[in-house]
Amino acid sequence: MDKGLWITWYNLPEEGRKDHLDWLHGDYIPKRLEDSRFLYAAHYASESNVTLSGEKGRLKNTTDLTVPTGDRYILIFGATDAHVFFNPDPDVIHRSGSIRDKSMLAMRLGERVSIMTEVTRSIGPAIEARHSEYALAPCIQIGSFNAMDSLHEYELSAWYAKWRLPRLSKLEGTIAVRKLVSIAGWAKHVILYEFTSVHVRNKEFIDHEGSNPIMEKWTDDVVRKLNHAPGSPNLAERIWPALS
Repeated sequence: MDKGLWITWYNLPEEGRKDHLDWLHGDYIPKRLEDSRFLYAAHYASESNVTLSGEKGRLKNTTDLTVPTGDRYILIFGATDAHVFFNPDPDVIHRSGSIRDKSMLAMRLGERVSIMTEVTRSIGPAIEARHSEYALAPCIQIGSFNAMDSLHEYELSAWYAKWRLPRLSKLEGTIAVRKLVSIAGWAKHVILYEFTSVHVRNKEFIDHEGSNPIMEKWTDDVVRKLNHAPGSPNLAERIWPALS
């Protein structure tokens, strides 16, 4: 299974954006996939004006100015395990690229990179919508965050194990949910939801806790103790491979 993920969040300037995306989809990604240890790639564009589940001002984003702020594009590579992405690591790969590669990579604004390993996953009722064994979904919601203290790590993990993952495994339109932790990069925790479409996610996910006020209260308590990355969580639609 694809236990290792290399995830990059970044922004692009308006000028040269199309050239960058053409290079990324037509050159950079295919070159990475020549390495048979890379199982797949998926590139996403974040949605604007996202409505989040149970939004009550409880979400906090880090004020740490050292954390890069890019979040409009999300590039994900998958591998059997996270160590694939350290032999060689992303910096070595990028330093060895062509002059054109380096000029295109230099266009990325607020780039943030994490190498993640999967802790667990929950399979949803829409799993048959996955186009191949490893393909990522047409729509993802991805949150990256740190817990405020070590004691909250226990509550956070219990919440995922006892409520969030079991609940999402029954939610219409959910392909899978993956809980990840960082091997390298900010932040420690990532949650990756896969949905069949943005429309289905908006229809099913936003109010999915409304019928269970006890668990909704637990969610509120947990989320208030998290520091998200700038822009996190992101709702995003896949732009490569193109949606059929």
